[in-house]
Amino acid sequence: MSTSVRGIVCLLIVLIVLPALAQQNYPSSRFMMGPTRSIVSTPNAMVATSQPLAVQVGLEILKGGGNAIDAAVAANAMIGLCEPQSCGIGGDLFVIYWDNASQKLYGLNASGRSPYALSMDVARDAGFEMLPVHHPYSWSVPGAVDGWAMLLERFGTMKMADLLQPSIGYAEQGFPLRGYTHPDSNYTRHKEFRWVFMRDGQPYANGDLFRNPVLAATYRKIAKSGRDAFYKGEIARELVDFSRAKGGLLSMKDLEDHRGEWVEPVSVNYRGYDVWELPPNGQGIATLQMLKILEGFDIASLGHNSPEYLHLLVEAKKLAFADRARFYTDMDFYDVPVAGLISEEYAAGRRKLIDLHRAATDDPCGEPPGHGDTIYLTVADKDHNMVSFIQSNYWGFGSGYVPAKLGFALQNRGALFAMDSGHPNRLEPHKRPFHTIIPSFVTRGGKPWLSFGVMGGDMQPQGQVQVLVNMIDFGMDIQQAGDAPRIRHSGSSQPTGAVMVGGGLLACEIGIAPSVVRQLQRLGHSIHPDGYNNFFGGYQAIMLDSGHGMYHGASDPRRAGCAFGY
Repeated sequence: MSTSVRGIVCLLIVLIVLPALAQQNYPSSRFMMGPTRSIVSTPNAMVATSQPLAVQVGLEILKGGGNAIDAAVAANAMIGLCEPQSCGIGGDLFVIYWDNASQKLYGLNASGRSPYALSMDVARDAGFEMLPVHHPYSWSVPGAVDGWAMLLERFGTMKMADLLQPSIGYAEQGFPLRGYTHPDSNYTRHKEFRWVFMRDGQPYANGDLFRNPVLAATYRKIAKSGRDAFYKGEIARELVDFSRAKGGLLSMKDLEDHRGEWVEPVSVNYRGYDVWELPPNGQGIATLQMLKILEGFDIASLGHNSPEYLHLLVEAKKLAFADRARFYTDMDFYDVPVAGLISEEYAAGRRKLIDLHRAATDDPCGEPPGHGDTIYLTVADKDHNMVSFIQSNYWGFGSGYVPAKLGFALQNRGALFAMDSGHPNRLEPHKRPFHTIIPSFVTRGGKPWLSFGVMGGDMQPQGQVQVLVNMIDFGMDIQQAGDAPRIRHSGSSQPTGAVMVGGGLLACEIGIAPSVVRQLQRLGHSIHPDGYNNFFGGYQAIMLDSGHGMYHGASDPRRAGCAFGY
């Protein structure tokens, strides 16, 4: 190419391409997103999560003879130390587990309930029209430790003490922080938070050596006495004393009465693949609802991340989330019509509400027929047991309240209760709040195929659907499916009873072409002005190639984690 031709090309770029990018608020230097990482393939076992040290801990357990459940518990304990802004034993967990011996999926709901003493009247008398996220009234009983115990009792092969030992060692000796989120004033205003998670009154920086000897001592108590240390013993008494001191309502009875629950996963078939989620109080069936609506369209013919496909995706999400806001809650308190919500019949009716040429601004819930800041990790072992595992504090460091003698933050899941007496998710004593964290699993012909999740609040169902459509409709491999640019729609009715009208905002990640964004605008979608800086989730996955006896793992480039095995 001659110098003059090069000059003309450069001038055209300046005059045409860059203004188009600027018009859509897209930084031109980050316009395209290509492949980032290679698939990791191993014959024996694998761990994938957002924290490399946790992957290492999980692999050590697997190499030492532990199974997938043992490794998942050990890895989760390590992430609770390394990513306290995302998870820890002050939060809840959910699991889908493939047990290869019985050739069956098992579900665990290890989420906690509200205090017996907390009701809407109590909250309103305190001056709250909605439960605040940074207040002791947002606490629900932490379910994670009980979840560990339930998993190990039913499927584990190792003792809790052995599984916690690696994390105890790192907590005492220290490790370099990575992916650390600087806490804001909602957290740093608490002296206990500053004692545990800051140094000399200043936030840690990434790469700093961090120790948490108080958490190490807490883990030692659990290692010695199991779940009872947390729910009946010394830890429980410290939690109750801390609650009283801070104006909370947690009691010994709340902790003593806590129990997780084994539940049956539910599924839909999407183009020959059975996609499994847990029933409410989580939002997993929103993934299933979206998939069933989309199945009625020839998605593959529309092209990946085309305006036509993305429009359908957003409209399906709106419909599913309208139902989510209306129906999803603790099934001990409300007869959620799960089977109806994920049925072929219901999806067909909801699908008809989609206007192919215009974005909806009103998202009505349906009438289904009667029914008969988070971490995700996945582990697979040499016996082809696979676990899909998700755990969270909800908002960053949860409520921001940290019992200084225990070394972890207390979750604020209770903020997701509705303060509307007619709402299924209304605040009631000893009730599980609506939950956003959802593990997922896919089988083919009754055999395990994919254990995966996409962390990130409301992004989780949207991210799960995009990953699955990337693989099933667009033929991407397990890593490409997670690398591909995503969209995130926010808005519509919320499980708290709050309503956001006007169609919401659509955030488009870098890699979604500006021409596509412009077409979505023409269809009536309101584009987030800074959407490319939104949070588009964190994906981890393990696929089993049973024909070759091989695991394939993938990890999201948007997070610092990895997939690794042996």
